[in-house]
Amino acid sequence: MFLFRSSSPRQLSLGLAALRITAGTVFIAHGYAKLFTFGFAGVTGMFGHMGVPFPGVTGPLIAVLEFFGGIALVIGFLTRLAALGFALDMIGAILFVKLKGGFSGYEMERLLLGSSVTLALTGAGQFSVDALLVGRHKPSVATPTPPSR
Repeated sequence: MFLFRSSSPRQLSLGLAALRITAGTVFIAHGYAKLFTFGFAGVTGMFGHMGVPFPGVTGPLIAVLEFFGGIALVIGFLTRLAALGFALDMIGAILFVKLKGGFSGYEMERLLLGSSVTLALTGAGQFSVDALLVGRHKPSVATPTPPSR
């Protein structure tokens, strides 16, 4: 039955592309607001008010990561590196800001953390700039090899 078969390499890569694009657009929107609405001074003040350590460094760093890393994620460029940065970003957001609101206060951050960890572990898949750069046309997800005869 279709629902219980393993996914093909193409289906896996399409799933990774959907995950990259969805998570990337969320990060772009948040990074855009930090960079172009609040600016570095506003983000630094906001991070300081929320109790984030070293707000003068972490605020601008996160703003740049979310905007430009989000773009990289959407196109699948340096995916594992960007996803690792996002995973750390979401861990920080949960621990320093959201955790005090209880379990229901950080659903989006948990989803973005899970998405980031998934992409850091699997890579971008075949529909990405990463795949073009290394000249591979196979997905980054391992597929089982047939048994030898």
